[in-house]
Amino acid sequence: MPEISPEQPITFSNLCLAEPLIKAITKMGYATPTPVQKKAIPLALEYKDLLVSAETGSGKTAAFLLPTLQNLISVPCKTIGTRALILAPTRELAQQIFNQCQQLLQFTDLRVGIITGGDDFRLQQNMLRRNTEIVIATPGRLLELMEQQTPNFTHLETLILDEADRMLDMGFSEDVLHIANSCNKQRQTLLFSATLTHFGVIKMADKLLTHYEIVALNTLHDGHRNIEQQIIVADDNNHKEKLLAWLLINDQYDKALVFTNSRLQADALRGPLRGQKLRVGVLHGEMDQKDRNRMMELYRNGDVNIMIATDLAARGLDIEGINLVINFDVPRNGINYIHRIGRTGRIDALGVTIALVKSTEWNLMSGIERFLKQSFKRRTIKELEGNYKGPKKLKASGKAAGIKKKETKKKDTTEKVKVRLRDKKNIGKRRTPSAQKTTESISNQTPTA
Repeated sequence: MPEISPEQPITFSNLCLAEPLIKAITKMGYATPTPVQKKAIPLALEYKDLLVSAETGSGKTAAFLLPTLQNLISVPCKTIGTRALILAPTRELAQQIFNQCQQLLQFTDLRVGIITGGDDFRLQQNMLRRNTEIVIATPGRLLELMEQQTPNFTHLETLILDEADRMLDMGFSEDVLHIANSCNKQRQTLLFSATLTHFGVIKMADKLLTHYEIVALNTLHDGHRNIEQQIIVADDNNHKEKLLAWLLINDQYDKALVFTNSRLQADALRGPLRGQKLRVGVLHGEMDQKDRNRMMELYRNGDVNIMIATDLAARGLDIEGINLVINFDVPRNGINYIHRIGRTGRIDALGVTIALVKSTEWNLMSGIERFLKQSFKRRTIKELEGNYKGPKKLKASGKAAGIKKKETKKKDTTEKVKVRLRDKKNIGKRRTPSAQKTTESISNQTPTA
């Protein structure tokens, strides 16, 4: 592709994309490329391997789809098998990539298929046998199909790993490496991650990429400029439920997302909130895939505007209009916190996140603040102010700090005289001249009655 001068603004048209893609982009309402698209697309169009760091909501899906589709269109291939494979950690993320890919392909002859757990195994086998050019898959189900020798990746041109750090967190490292080793060795590989500082991402890149370039738009500790992060302290879970209901009734939002650490807690919150006549849905990993798809559709269309979810939805939940995220339970670590709040404040939109923190979670929340090198805004709801106000500040010294002063013992300056036991026993007995002398010396040192 022709070089773009630094002074020339980058647009989709001067990225030299095919007319069917430009037509689809226009129909989808894309105006100008996002920063990650401006940096990644030109490099990917040159068939370079890339390691890309970009936060959720930055437009990274189009950043790898557009150059991949352009390369498939510009170089027609008559060989058998899949030409592009995209791996995603969750079903929800795979489905969203699939939907966006379908939109971009609407004016082309290319075909895209999806492979995830919970769907019909035979239908997925048949889709692969029809030599579908682009396949989007989760690693687990794809490996099951590979055991049946169904996929043919010997002529694969591009391998894409989306949310690579999440796949590592979910234990897919060995699965991903096994899939990659079964693909064409001469392929192009694009690896996308929310951060480059995640343990294992660079290690995976070194194993899968050759002579790759790094596109880093953010690091782990970058602040979320479009997100206001708040903390509200609570006495216990009952107090949290009251605070949650108050926030969902009184705060302004289009769609709200409430995170819990367990599916039991998610299910427990649904009833009381529906009792407040709120439009609430629940999403967690124990739900049947059809129920999950139906709930996502209700949430996307606005029939449900409050979703209670576990960390299953922290990645891959790309829904427009989420401008309020509430952590009913404090996430277990800073990485999960980043992924949760990343559901709001996407691209140029503004968002608010609120963490409800009880006493047993305070140290965990403080650790997340230190981890991100940020300080969150403290907020109080007067109508529901509780007894817990946060940890008490202890003085640096004294009783308040729990420090006991050491008692210094006075040094005994009295000179001690060593008295042998045999000399004590000889007192009152007949003495030899030598013993007499010793006893006299002892008697002179012994005070009189």
